[in-house]
Amino acid sequence: MRMTFLGHVGFHVETAHGSVLCDPWFTPAYFGSWFPFPRNDGLDVAPFVTPEYLYVSHLHHDHFDPEFLARHVDKRARVLLPDFGVPLLERALRSLGFQHFVRTRHAEPVDLDGLEVTILAMTAPADGPLGDSAIVLDDGTARVLNQNDARPGDPDVLQRLGPYDAHIVQFSGAIWYPVAYDFPPDEKDRLARDKRVNQMARARQYIEWVKAANVFPAAGPPCFLDDALFALNDFDRDPANIFPDQTVFLEELRAHGIDRGHLIVPGSVVGLDGPHCRVEHPEPEHAVMRPFVDKRAYLHEYRAGWRDWLDAEKAGWSHGRRELVGALAPWFEPLLEAAPVTSAGVAGVVVLDTGDDDAVAIDFVDSRVRRWTGEPYVYKVDVDRRLVEALIERHVEDWVNSLFLSCRFTAHRAGPFNEHVMTFFKALAPERIAYVERCLRSARKAGEFFERDGWRIERWCPHRQADLTRFGEIADGVLTCSLHHWQFDLETGQCLTSDDRRLRCERVE
Repeated sequence: MRMTFLGHVGFHVETAHGSVLCDPWFTPAYFGSWFPFPRNDGLDVAPFVTPEYLYVSHLHHDHFDPEFLARHVDKRARVLLPDFGVPLLERALRSLGFQHFVRTRHAEPVDLDGLEVTILAMTAPADGPLGDSAIVLDDGTARVLNQNDARPGDPDVLQRLGPYDAHIVQFSGAIWYPVAYDFPPDEKDRLARDKRVNQMARARQYIEWVKAANVFPAAGPPCFLDDALFALNDFDRDPANIFPDQTVFLEELRAHGIDRGHLIVPGSVVGLDGPHCRVEHPEPEHAVMRPFVDKRAYLHEYRAGWRDWLDAEKAGWSHGRRELVGALAPWFEPLLEAAPVTSAGVAGVVVLDTGDDDAVAIDFVDSRVRRWTGEPYVYKVDVDRRLVEALIERHVEDWVNSLFLSCRFTAHRAGPFNEHVMTFFKALAPERIAYVERCLRSARKAGEFFERDGWRIERWCPHRQADLTRFGEIADGVLTCSLHHWQFDLETGQCLTSDDRRLRCERVE
């Protein structure tokens, strides 16, 4: 098996039974905020755009690049389709001209003329844009788990599908928390330090479970080239920066006795013969390492080449002032009325504050969208009016996969994190919100408990159904689910991370 790294988590995999193009990303994403790092805009893509199979793990735009797919990729490719609960990915790919689909079922192998393909589908509302996935490829010469940024909640399934010769895994930040929040500086610093440690610890935990012969850190970090976001880059290995690069994580692995990690850059070719691995880079060692050891100068050069594109991107955000309440009320109010579980979880007002007299209050109690008059809120988002106008003009049904991942806003919240807020913003269409409501009503897997340290605890985490027999850690009366580091007070069951979840637990007499 031969894998060419295309950047971020894009791969062209040549197998003994056909080629697979995975998650190619070349077009800057999220209103021009995210760029691939190291840069891949100089890569000759011609050898990679006529694959037998195409795999897009999910619809986040650092994985699903509609411009690249439409312009470059042969539409005769057979699409390997995850078993998602809503057909949004299939619909998006069909709109680009792809017509041939291989439907899979969660964690069930499919034989494609000798190539065994297994896709693990994560389908909770919190998983990506209403769905995320990982893929296992086995052509008889090597077995690869491409986990990208998916977070499977059942390690037993991962282990059952092994053993693996290679494991591709995310380790770096890919979120706006806490960088976009208006927290006090000391608190923001502490939260960022914790997140940097926790996200690498989670990746390391997966690596220890999967036990692949070779590990390839990928799926981040992105880099930020716009002047307004440039400071988000981790130039100096700042322990309070959530975007560490591959070299940082490889050192972290070695510090924990894991020496089977490999650095790859766009154009690197990985040859796999069972567990035996050979990595060939496209440039000499000093050039391969420059983005990491001379990052500031490298990103200044990268930015200079994209400055005109960024200017054009921002100029296209709005094509005229819109009355925001008048545009959002007929769109959002039917969704609020159709979402009693989500609305009860928010139980307050979410504000879009554009810095003028047209701030919007989304009232989850009365199912109304109205002008904000300064009343208390659950969340407030300070945002450039042009971005809201762009979302309205384009009728974007997932604002997480556009505005929020852009980091182009400032968030304020009253109290702990409330996941229902972001779930609503990724479900801005009747089909989406109906799916979310169904999932929330049936989220808990009743009747399964385990005992540990004198406690009887429900097995499946109330957050994203992770197996707490594997992810649960108990200390000082608090259970931490290490998948996302949500915490629960065992005496009360109350979630300490968010106020809309509760863990069923009791002392064992």
